[in-house]
Amino acid sequence: MTTTSIIGTLCTAALAVGLVACAGAPRNASPEAAVFTAQRSSEHRGQDDLLTAGLGLDGLRAMTPPAFADPAQPTAAELRRRAVWSNWRGIADLAPGGGYGELFGSLAAVPGREFHGYARLPGASQPHRVMLQLPDAFDAGRRCVVVTASSGSRGIYGAIAVAGAWGLPKGCAVAYTDKGAGTDYFDLDDHTGVHADGTRGALAAGELAFIPDAPVGASGIAVKHAHSKDNPEADWGRHVRQAAEFALRTLDQALPAAAPFTFDNTRVIAVGLSNGGGAVLRAAELEGDWLDAVVAGEPNVFVEGHGGRSLYDYTTEAALLMPCAQLHLDGLPQPPLRAQAGASWLLRCGSLQAAGLVEGADPAAQSRSAYERMIAGGWSEGAIRAGVLSTGFDLWRAVAATYASAYGRYGVGEHPCGFAFSAQNPDVSVRAATPAEQAAWWSDASGIPPGAGVGLTEMPVALPDATLPGLRCLRALHDGDDANAGRVRAGIGATRAAPPRVGLPVVVVHGSDDGLVPMAFSSTPYVAASRAAGRDVRYWQVRNAQHFDGFLGLPDYAARYLPLLPYVYAALDRVEAHLDGHGQLPSDAVIQTRPRGPGTPLAADHLAMPD
Repeated sequence: MTTTSIIGTLCTAALAVGLVACAGAPRNASPEAAVFTAQRSSEHRGQDDLLTAGLGLDGLRAMTPPAFADPAQPTAAELRRRAVWSNWRGIADLAPGGGYGELFGSLAAVPGREFHGYARLPGASQPHRVMLQLPDAFDAGRRCVVVTASSGSRGIYGAIAVAGAWGLPKGCAVAYTDKGAGTDYFDLDDHTGVHADGTRGALAAGELAFIPDAPVGASGIAVKHAHSKDNPEADWGRHVRQAAEFALRTLDQALPAAAPFTFDNTRVIAVGLSNGGGAVLRAAELEGDWLDAVVAGEPNVFVEGHGGRSLYDYTTEAALLMPCAQLHLDGLPQPPLRAQAGASWLLRCGSLQAAGLVEGADPAAQSRSAYERMIAGGWSEGAIRAGVLSTGFDLWRAVAATYASAYGRYGVGEHPCGFAFSAQNPDVSVRAATPAEQAAWWSDASGIPPGAGVGLTEMPVALPDATLPGLRCLRALHDGDDANAGRVRAGIGATRAAPPRVGLPVVVVHGSDDGLVPMAFSSTPYVAASRAAGRDVRYWQVRNAQHFDGFLGLPDYAARYLPLLPYVYAALDRVEAHLDGHGQLPSDAVIQTRPRGPGTPLAADHLAMPD
């Protein structure tokens, strides 16, 4: 039996099991019948809890992750604790002086129950994970569900610092989706993947969260975001809706005396950050009166017109030009490895000049030319400065390679630019992953390699600027006219956002110095297009805020930039008060913050929170 036929057999069996769960859909449910499989639950009390897995502030601040007793075979509880640690640190600044738990946010223990499952959209090749966290303090008389989607391509806990941190302490149930991406990596060499509880298992075991449609003999690592063949971004809003439906069904089962829970009798507020912000805005456009309000932080959202550009468009541009353009600026923030990267950025200037992409006879002129091209394309100087972090971590290339595969619905071994994923030796040659590396992928990875022992490989490469051929190939998938370019552009087109439903309260919050998802290409066009369509969307623009709160632990970033999370929480507070009849929706604001400077703890006056 081939790998593909094995996959077909297992998926058919899983679907047959899941159809049993289709009965009893709530009123106002989606016309698409939601299918939930692999459902399980767990209790989290005492030395464990929903919000921090028992780690508390001190445990989350620890520089090393919670250990596994057996590194090659961690338990589900160990994996959950480590995933919570990893996702908190990836999203929030918990460093001393950063203000978390003092000026904003809560890390108080929240006891309760957790419910997991797989959801599958009609026609989708792969399921997405859904989860409901139900605090013991949930008040069935004041029914509140916060629904969210993971930021970036993170796993199911990828929005815990956003939605969980706001909703759980208030007694709201919180529903999550990984929106078809996540960290369910599949090892093509030994045919192992990830079970519902995060532990690894063999292909024949069934109920794996991701089983790629891969050719026999394929080698390396399949990543769900890149290899699902589903273009998950096109369906982000539907993923969010299914997570909300999972919440209502789960509440029916968990609290039968208070059932039924429906969209008519349960308040549902959607919130997300980055890709999660884009997902909740896509949910806002879906038909039906099922959402009560939406708050989107630094959303990756694409509209045409009003200066809007797709993520793939500006990412591939940045991957090529930004290393050279940043040399034009003095006083850049200092990411890790900045000194080592400087030589390669100089090399990129010369490569771009030779390729006719910039002008100038020397590095100074070439970097100025690259900078001016980016400014002409709509980038702000603040975004280019803050983007040095993405340049230093080679994030532009990683994002572009993964998204190209997703937009084109390419399977394993089909990437038109030769990109793939594998464990690597120090000299970047490929090798088999170790059992300990495999075991930690689910808890430690971000969903887009490199990271957690998985590297990004590409063929061909050409010295001296080894990554340039691959980057030019990725850019050509946006600008070119061959079949692959058409395929990728069609996938990008499927991600266009529409205005939100009439009458739905929507608040968008974005940092003016965001260097990964610049607001000039995303939030500002979305707000303009929505208002042109007659929708009332409120917009907070936060000065001196960039994309990654999690990197404000770096001293130079902490001195220059403010966290965005407190504004997302504040917007949620204002929306909740409005829904309770206690206030108006937030007014538009350009928030004039004050950087705290070197070695200074964050204070309330730095944030300049709007009245």
